[in-house]
Amino acid sequence: MKGIINLYKPKGISSAAAVSKVKKILNRKDVGHMGTLDPDAEGVLLIGVGKATRLFDFFLKKDKVYRAEFTFGYETDTLDGSGATVGTTDKIPTDAEIANALKKQLGEIEQLPPNYSSKNINGRRAYDLAREGKDFSLKPSTVHIYSIEREGKINAKSFVFDIHCSAGTYIRSICRDLAYGCGSLATMTALTRTRCGKFEIEKGVTLDKLVSLGEKAVLPVEKVLADCEALTLCDDMYVKLINGIKIPCDKEGVFTVYCKRELFGLGQSVNGILKITSYLRD
Repeated sequence: MKGIINLYKPKGISSAAAVSKVKKILNRKDVGHMGTLDPDAEGVLLIGVGKATRLFDFFLKKDKVYRAEFTFGYETDTLDGSGATVGTTDKIPTDAEIANALKKQLGEIEQLPPNYSSKNINGRRAYDLAREGKDFSLKPSTVHIYSIEREGKINAKSFVFDIHCSAGTYIRSICRDLAYGCGSLATMTALTRTRCGKFEIEKGVTLDKLVSLGEKAVLPVEKVLADCEALTLCDDMYVKLINGIKIPCDKEGVFTVYCKRELFGLGQSVNGILKITSYLRD
């Protein structure tokens, strides 16, 4: 068995803990997630089963959609509700100020990750260094914010935003930068991932539901990758594929590779030669 589970991760557990629960439910060791979702966040967490775990890089690059709650008036060291307050302000931005600041968050931007993040600093995670009180600096990353809309107002200080962004975007950083753009401070107080690539929260499977569904909740890789462009090789290429013999290829981008109706994996053309980047064949 190999495939993807669209898991609805609840609040209060880490992505690693969610994977451990899935392993226990399915009684399998070859299980892994396709991109971390913070413990305080909920929503879509893609879980790979079997050789589908080799699709980590493929799914990590997919765009995401979030619904986030930003509360103005204070900032924490982690930029979310789990952190310690490091600053406060009486300045609560108006609707017009928020709308104006949102414009500067759109498109391709250079975004500074939070210190409490999984960024690698000389072999150490940034969040470990931050917890130890170490001095360090992170470099901005190029990300793309496709859209960000204010969807509602919970109270005088808390607002809800729908955000469509590229992989690698930190919603906590958007919260911080939006507040700074308004001359204020803010903290992300709730986060739900509503979509990852084509996987939507409405079709997500809870851990309780997974107990009853079991392997039926695992979407086959052939179905998961059905919208990718495909390279279908003639039958006489089968032995060459199995034995790793070089096969000329000039197809662009990333594509699925089929031969004799078998999915061999994801492939790319490298210097005019077919390279299987994620081998999925049993």
